[in-house]
Amino acid sequence: MLAQPGRLIVGMTGATGAIYGIRFLQVLRETVDVETHLIMTQWAQATMITETHHKPDAVRELADYVWDEHDSSAPLASGSFQAVGMIVAPCSMKSLAAIANGISGNLIHRAADVAIKEGRKLVLVVRESPLSVIHLENMLKVARVGVVVAPPVPSLYARPQSIEEMVDHTVGRLLDQFRIEHDLVKRWGERRIHSPDL
Repeated sequence: MLAQPGRLIVGMTGATGAIYGIRFLQVLRETVDVETHLIMTQWAQATMITETHHKPDAVRELADYVWDEHDSSAPLASGSFQAVGMIVAPCSMKSLAAIANGISGNLIHRAADVAIKEGRKLVLVVRESPLSVIHLENMLKVARVGVVVAPPVPSLYARPQSIEEMVDHTVGRLLDQFRIEHDLVKRWGERRIHSPDL
């Protein structure tokens, strides 16, 4: 469970990797009592349809509340809105650039800006390869103010047998950032802890 059960904001942008945001919402819905607030951009929905069998309306149903990306008057746009933190999964380089430079082009950018200024946990699941100097500088800029930059890199030591297992491992590590208990991850050295002679 969360150390302080409460609200989590989940942003989804148009970068490839829509499944990470979807699976994150699924696990929260299935396993813990957390109030989720979803913001999906137009391009997140388009990418979702291209990459997965999930439909935007079905993904919206996984969240407790859904907010329009252009709703600047939404409660999430204010620092007075109490939340444990926020994750943007996936996070496009456009959204990273906006967040890094304090440009609130939509509600995801503004909610992220609020998380930073209020000192709340913010995790960006950035998606791009190869990375340009501009991308790297933007990542460094947000990391310097405490944002967690978490590219979805598969952990091959877990010997995943499917894409689903690779996704679950990454989602599990993202849940770790919010101290949410789960059983999605095969952790490094775990067998040795339980069986020291191995």
